[in-house]
Amino acid sequence: YGKSHILADVSDLAAALEGVARPPDGRALDVATGGGHTAVWLAEQGWNVTASDLSPAMLERAAELAVSKGVSLETTLHEAERLPYADGTFGIVSCRVAAHHFSNPPAFVSEVARVLCPGGLFLLIDGSVPDGDPVAAEWIHKVEKFRDPSHGRFLAPGEWSSLCQDAGLEILKCGTTPFKQPDLTWYFETAGTTEANRNAVMNLIRSAPEQAVKAFGLAEEEGRIVWWWPRLSLVARRS
Repeated sequence: YGKSHILADVSDLAAALEGVARPPDGRALDVATGGGHTAVWLAEQGWNVTASDLSPAMLERAAELAVSKGVSLETTLHEAERLPYADGTFGIVSCRVAAHHFSNPPAFVSEVARVLCPGGLFLLIDGSVPDGDPVAAEWIHKVEKFRDPSHGRFLAPGEWSSLCQDAGLEILKCGTTPFKQPDLTWYFETAGTTEANRNAVMNLIRSAPEQAVKAFGLAEEEGRIVWWWPRLSLVARRS
């Protein structure tokens, strides 16, 4: 999750918020901040940022990145489904490439809506699955669970939209773009995947159903297995 990590490229954040009016409240919360790339980007845009995570080590990384970038942020340790803040605290709540680890997405979205001020924004970027394609969704769920047991589940755009609307948030943007993943070896090494689980993933790739091959662009390039995430970008506003 350091400077050279794939998440260090924050161009997706600028693209997601392009054309969206900025709330008057300048306080921001980045949930499951990881290495802090999103939190630091928000600070660079002038937000007063709180970066949160379940891992003290990740919060240390985020703080170190902020110092190296010449910005400041506050770090807090807590889970995504229970946000220890008063109602209406933040102008924006972000969560980038982390929500697929959460055990209770409805509770997370409900908490986000609660801590947003009127007119506040929820920015979610994450891997996703196609709407109405349960076969592809189940295949990638098995792959990700073997690769990284902390994986929960990717939700389709329609599922995230419904959760936001149920929590009283207005959808401003919701769509996916193909995002090419590094080769499988990088993926294994990043997650510290065990040899047994690597073999299980390889078996799933060899037997991948047509729906999964099509949905994720599963292919081999110069001896490397590659695929494409449908990367979800969702922006919602508390009315």
